Amino acid sequence: MLSNKLRPAALVLALATAGLAQASEEAVKKGIETFIGAQVVESVNRTPYGELYEVVLKSGELIYTDAKTSFIVDGRIIDAKTRADVTRERLNQLSAIDFGILPLDQAIKQVRGDGKRVLVTFEDPNCGYCKRLGKELVKMDNLTTYTFLYPILSPDSTEKSRNIWCAKDQAQAWNDWIVDGKTPPAAKCDSSVIDRNVALGQQLRISGTPTMFLADGSRIGGYVPATELEKALSAVAK
Repeated sequence: MLSNKLRPAALVLALATAGLAQASEEAVKKGIETFIGAQVVESVNRTPYGELYEVVLKSGELIYTDAKTSFIVDGRIIDAKTRADVTRERLNQLSAIDFGILPLDQAIKQVRGDGKRVLVTFEDPNCGYCKRLGKELVKMDNLTTYTFLYPILSPDSTEKSRNIWCAKDQAQAWNDWIVDGKTPPAAKCDSSVIDRNVALGQQLRISGTPTMFLADGSRIGGYVPATELEKALSAVAK
């Protein structure tokens, strides 16, 4: 414990350090915006990696630089000890949403086992990684999935999405295609929900599929195997 005599000095040092960090972050913000030529920086934070600063742009992108903005890194940081993709984890954290805003009636619902765990996915029917994900999800139990058909790859993706949505059994039509490769037969109905899904995905800055959301609103961008999904779902349940 600090003595009374040392407390004022420690307080001054803490305030000075905090002021220096704030000044450095402001300098980085100014340097990046000067380089880009516009006010595009959302936030700046120093990282524990190589004296780098994390810069979050208003577009949702993440870049790195040093205190003097003498260079800019547009790429990923991988923790060599844990092999974790630090950048992806941080982007997922930054892009978390309020789960309650999702219009789940616009998604295909499937319940396995007791369905207590919840996973929302945005998927394009022609996405190769979505097909890999589909084969992983069928291995999982006690899970409710909500699949938002999100055709962004091609006109054929839109056609398949509409046919799947208009099928008598949407879940069966989706699984037949995404898992077994059976093309969904032509079907007609009010499929305007597909257009609303695309608008929603754009609002949520979903630029690739699959993109997943857990019940706490956290985002998982890209394919992950069932073992990793189990860990993520378990973490939310705690």
